[in-house]
Amino acid sequence: MRAGDGRLSHDLLPGDRGPQDACGVFGVWAPGEEVAKLTYFGIYALQHRGQESAGIAVSDGAQIVVYKDMGLVAQVFTEADLESLRGHLAIGHTRYSTTGSSCWENAQPTFRSTPNASVALAHNGNLTNTRELARRVAERVATDGRMPVATTDTELVTALLASYPDRSLEDSAVEVFRAVRGAFSVVFMDETTLYAARDPYGIRPLVLGRLDRGWVVASETAALDIVGASMVREIEPGELVAIDEGGLRTRRFAAAEPKGCLFEYVYLARPDTKIAGRGVHATRVEVGRRLAIECPADADLVIPVPESGTPAAIGFAQASGIPYGTGLVKNSYVGRTFIQPSQTIRQLGIRLKLNPLRDVIEGQRLVVVDDSIVRGNTQRALVRMLREAGATEVHVRISSPPVTSPCFYGIDFASRSELIANGLTVDEVRVAIGADSLGYVSLEQLVAATTVPASRLCRACFDGVYPVPVDEPELPERQRKHLLEQLEPIEPIEPIEPLDTPPPVHVLTRP
Repeated sequence: MRAGDGRLSHDLLPGDRGPQDACGVFGVWAPGEEVAKLTYFGIYALQHRGQESAGIAVSDGAQIVVYKDMGLVAQVFTEADLESLRGHLAIGHTRYSTTGSSCWENAQPTFRSTPNASVALAHNGNLTNTRELARRVAERVATDGRMPVATTDTELVTALLASYPDRSLEDSAVEVFRAVRGAFSVVFMDETTLYAARDPYGIRPLVLGRLDRGWVVASETAALDIVGASMVREIEPGELVAIDEGGLRTRRFAAAEPKGCLFEYVYLARPDTKIAGRGVHATRVEVGRRLAIECPADADLVIPVPESGTPAAIGFAQASGIPYGTGLVKNSYVGRTFIQPSQTIRQLGIRLKLNPLRDVIEGQRLVVVDDSIVRGNTQRALVRMLREAGATEVHVRISSPPVTSPCFYGIDFASRSELIANGLTVDEVRVAIGADSLGYVSLEQLVAATTVPASRLCRACFDGVYPVPVDEPELPERQRKHLLEQLEPIEPIEPIEPLDTPPPVHVLTRP
């Protein structure tokens, strides 16, 4: 099954992808509830964070059942599928690939059996020390004879968690997460316990919620709202949470050094999500206000590039006094298309997702508000389309600073050489996209709008300062995607007999 991806305003033209999210995770421990259905709705609420594949793992206390497939959440699961997934705890995942190719084998949750229990895991983020982890996996194979099939960083972590038969999964997790570098927010489980962990920098989000008869963990508070859970708190950076019949307990595997992703505020998170206690929509509106003050324009109408530019456009209109209007209509049913257009119709690609309202645009001087510029191809096509619809002037305003550096922590930006702001001045970018003027909000004003101190935010895509060292920061992202597949293959070793019979497990797949 193949399906679409992003809700991106950028992902409009072939070969012109904007930033892609790198997954949503959800976990629930709730005896007596239909945990598979709760998980379905939880990952449905997180669909914007990953659209390549979806999966759910459920345990009834005796065995773990995993169901996953390529496609959107609503395409992967039927009512009958969910009815068959019975238990008291579950985890779910929606995936966009940043490490490892987009295929069924790399869909999540991942699964490993051990002599004493089993582990299923779902991961949001991207690890920077995969070579070291691969070596550790090879060493564990040499000691216990278990041969992992690792083509993603998530598989490496799962293999390591399952490679300590003499320890509990909780103790293994503390050991493994101390060795992992990069960004990770994970939910995982054995037959009886739900676990959640967040890297010491807390780069990717993860929150804890409460049900009447259980607990929920999710990438965003919006997923808690959808399933009727109340927000308790964020999972702390460097924290491991375990939930079972004994209640909730927590352990710290590393000291917290908070560096939450600033781009979550710009684009990644849903507008109805809260980060650090503040609504994302309110933050984006405030960014738009500050953008209007920093980069004013003499114009007749403010229009957003829907949907990601809408809150900032509202704020820009409020602060500038220029009327707000809807000048572009978005086709909400278009995701990634796997049918490539011919060269003769390639220039029409933007109209697949956006079409101008000529009656609104004609004869107007426009301020067009978008969240970011990556390569610039889409903005160039958009400006041209607005002019063809009768706009007399097009002033582009961007609610983030220029993106000058790739992300190695879970957002699949273009490589450094493909980022238009990395090689051109603002005025050169303006000329390249054909706008009458171009303005970006400053990094200082964007940070101020979040109300979070700059020292607690990862701003690497804007300032090039990476809180977690990366092995090869100059390597293009598309090459890094296949890093694990390029590693030397691990020679299989004759497996040893397990001490005990592993718990039964059924992994369900579509034919």
